[in-house]
Amino acid sequence: MEIKIGISNVNREITLNVDLTLEQILDAYTAATADSGFLLLTDESGRQTMIPVANIGFIEFGQEHTRPVGFGTKL
Repeated sequence: MEIKIGISNVNREITLNVDLTLEQILDAYTAATADSGFLLLTDESGRQTMIPVANIGFIEFGQEHTRPVGFGTKL
């Protein structure tokens, strides 16, 4: 799933492709607000990103499964 995270006072948003469901991301966010104050996410290539929860402006969730594009793709 592709997620975009907007950080307060930062012009660019963080875009990650993660192997998590919407519920897992929400659980991680809820745990981060209660415990450490940092949201730790790992993308599909294994790179970890740590984001301070207090500075998160928004989180945009993409589709869980990407649709095939092009000729000859089966639906």
